[in-house]
Amino acid sequence: MEINKSSSKVTAASLLVALGIIYGDIGTSPLYALRAVIGERPIDLTLVYGGVSCIFWTLVFQTTVKYIWLTLKADNDGEGGIFSLYALVRKYSKKLVIPTILGATALLADGIITPPISVASAIEGLGMVKGLETTFVAGNNLTVGIVIVLLSLLFFFQRFGTQVIGKAFGPIMTIWFFMLLIVGASQIIQFPEVIKALSPHYAYELLVNYPKGFWLLGAVFLCTTGAEALYSDLGHCGIKNIRITWVFVKISLVSCYLGQAAWLMNQGQTHLSGRNPFFEIMPHWFIVPSILIATAATIIASQALISGSFTLISEAMNLNFWPRIGIRQPSETKGQIYIPSVNNILWFGCILMIIYFRESGHMEAAYGFSITIAMIMTTILLSYFLIYKLKWNVFFVVAILLLFATIEISFFIANVAKIKERWMFLFFELFIFLTMYVWYYARKINNRFTHFTDLGKYASQLKELSADDNIPKFSTHLIYLTKANTRHEVEEKIVKSIFSKKPKRADVYWFVHINRTTQPYTLTYDVSELVDDKVIKVDINVGFRIQPRTELYFKKIVQDLVAKKELSLHIRPDGSTKYNNEPDFKFVVIEKFLSVENEFAFREGILLNSYFFLKRLGQSDENAFGLDKSDVVVEQIPLLYQPIANINLTRNEK
Repeated sequence: MEINKSSSKVTAASLLVALGIIYGDIGTSPLYALRAVIGERPIDLTLVYGGVSCIFWTLVFQTTVKYIWLTLKADNDGEGGIFSLYALVRKYSKKLVIPTILGATALLADGIITPPISVASAIEGLGMVKGLETTFVAGNNLTVGIVIVLLSLLFFFQRFGTQVIGKAFGPIMTIWFFMLLIVGASQIIQFPEVIKALSPHYAYELLVNYPKGFWLLGAVFLCTTGAEALYSDLGHCGIKNIRITWVFVKISLVSCYLGQAAWLMNQGQTHLSGRNPFFEIMPHWFIVPSILIATAATIIASQALISGSFTLISEAMNLNFWPRIGIRQPSETKGQIYIPSVNNILWFGCILMIIYFRESGHMEAAYGFSITIAMIMTTILLSYFLIYKLKWNVFFVVAILLLFATIEISFFIANVAKIKERWMFLFFELFIFLTMYVWYYARKINNRFTHFTDLGKYASQLKELSADDNIPKFSTHLIYLTKANTRHEVEEKIVKSIFSKKPKRADVYWFVHINRTTQPYTLTYDVSELVDDKVIKVDINVGFRIQPRTELYFKKIVQDLVAKKELSLHIRPDGSTKYNNEPDFKFVVIEKFLSVENEFAFREGILLNSYFFLKRLGQSDENAFGLDKSDVVVEQIPLLYQPIANINLTRNEK
């Protein structure tokens, strides 16, 4: 999706974009939320009014107050999402890593249930078309097959980008919300007493006095599962556009829920018997158009979630929570990315979900658990933001924290009952969590055993090596990537690579450090010449939402330095010399592997072996950092963390 740099401006076009991008998940919840609350329970006033009241006040507190008012304040240079929030507050506590990993895991896990439940809910509406009642039955092979085809097409077309169809998202979702508003209002007009359902009294009666009423919160929660997306998509639309459009969206949602409640109170039967109140409130002549609009809306909701998953994994990689994997940019639209491996995993997961559950009513039981976890984790991170960044009164923040903790823990407890319905999810969630946990903490251990040295001590040797004509020239520009974030330091392994065995002679020695910033779209650099025109340290500051293109950045830096006459040595603006018509760049990538000569504690052994296993499955360093393979030399060195201390080896005496 395109990043809107002027997203703070409110225009008709920006409001339309917000409607198209932000509200897919939460906007399609009327398809199944109230139906899930009612289930096959006897229809009575306490159940219907209490269900609508709970939905309404959930939208008020959880969506409006927490996300629209509070969480959107935590914008990271205009960007939102759990990793953006983590980047803002990570310096205040090391313990925030686990909530961040849990929140990200939950959001990714949601990606394999939202598309099938949304699309299935829409397609199942075809059973209401006269003459098709026995053809399109929820859970039959035809209905399941259509859902599988639609989902497969959706994932297939991800590789081409969504810039073309994306232009239709806003108008389609506008039509969708107007439809919710109008059909809901038409029922309310016929039964205006239903407005009383908005009273919190009915929510209290349902949760306290209705048999097992508290556990209905698991179904109520379905109405706000898309609230997290409001924050994640902040950068695409801006705070003002989201807050303004939410007024219209909320009114439309409430109207539709009240309309469904009005129909339930007047339909004359004691049980739903498989009917969906959403489609029942539609005029008969509008059934087919409503199904078509609903299908389009659910596809848009699924697309937004898929795109969000790509962005989430991209941020996770750049913040060192996920192994390096291939990322493509399918269009010229800034910010739009495509990750083949993630796309395939999500597609496979969605297909398994629809095959296993077969109908949307069964998926409702498994839906919502993950998002409650994500919301709780966001609340934890948000409290740090309010205290340390906004400097709010601690007691006020604690009061807010307790309010939302009470609400979200209640939803969590109610959703715990769904565990038995979603046991297959646990494997997917465990895989995501362990991958992030292993990658983050193993890198921490790795960095702990990385030794740095003062590059200044070797400046004269480098200068001498560069001038030694007895040694064949390795390259005009010899570039090493370094983790050292100080001006004079590099890793010891880099120094050994230059001087050991066959010394590498070059005209200019470059040491490039990629510094990941807490801002999303930073792209700047700093240059320090330790020896004029000979030994140069470059710090490239790259935002956590940008995929590094190190070689392109480096060539641009060389051109800038030559143009400004800060770099001579007979180097032309394109990086070549007067004796070499082609730029002569050589990047040395040092790949580490785990030496067999190590002794580990149990935890560190598991982490490090898992880390190097994941590293082999992921992308190579040269691809990850955007280096042309023809300009790269890969060196492998063993990593020795804890050498084996005691070797009982003795010589045989003759």
